[in-house]
Amino acid sequence: MSASINDISLWQLSIAFIPIIPVLVIMSIWRLGQGRALYALSRMLIQLLLIGYFLAYIFKAETGMIIIAVLAVMLVAASWISIGSVSGDRTGLYRNAFIAIAVGGSFTLLIITQGVLTLEPWYLPNYMVPLAGMIFANSMNTVSLAAERLSSEMHNGVLYEKARNIAMQAAMIPITNSLFAVGLVSLPGMMTGQILSGVSPLIAARYQIMVMCMIFASAGISAALFLMLSKVCFQKVEAGES
Repeated sequence: MSASINDISLWQLSIAFIPIIPVLVIMSIWRLGQGRALYALSRMLIQLLLIGYFLAYIFKAETGMIIIAVLAVMLVAASWISIGSVSGDRTGLYRNAFIAIAVGGSFTLLIITQGVLTLEPWYLPNYMVPLAGMIFANSMNTVSLAAERLSSEMHNGVLYEKARNIAMQAAMIPITNSLFAVGLVSLPGMMTGQILSGVSPLIAARYQIMVMCMIFASAGISAALFLMLSKVCFQKVEAGES
């Protein structure tokens, strides 16, 4: 059995925005800040259209330095976004987020690309960039949840060790839930894309198992490392000086 992915024209793509309209209307009536949602949708549209052109160029790269530069930009952006909802020592928190995501993400990316996939060359763009994107994005979200929960708990007077454990547990809930749901409730993006492009469901399932392992590992390592590094940033809160 073989299949090909249908080409989507810009006109057809515009139809995908129709289901969004009632959501924006409801948010407007309930005064839930539909402007922010509309701004987010607009950014999403522009960013993805631009990245499509950008990746077409990146995938032709014949040097690892270009890929390293791309990964560095992704890492810097992910680290900054991850602490967006947390107040306090921004410099220290950003440093901790950067180190945590860099260590957790890079370690996992190395294992997956060189151990599981054995890429040749090692920087093969059409594998390295999408996989790094998934790893850094999930690590970013987990660190963000951990940072917000740690800050909240310590502002409520919870000691660091207990607050750290609560934050880690809360941060891992989305990833853990996705492990329970995959294959039963949802077919994740990579598996769905491969099946649509004609890849055997058995092979697609193996790739998805790899993806779920790398997401869980990178997110967990990054969150744990961030929480350990951030104790100093919240010492004043723990001492009751907030």
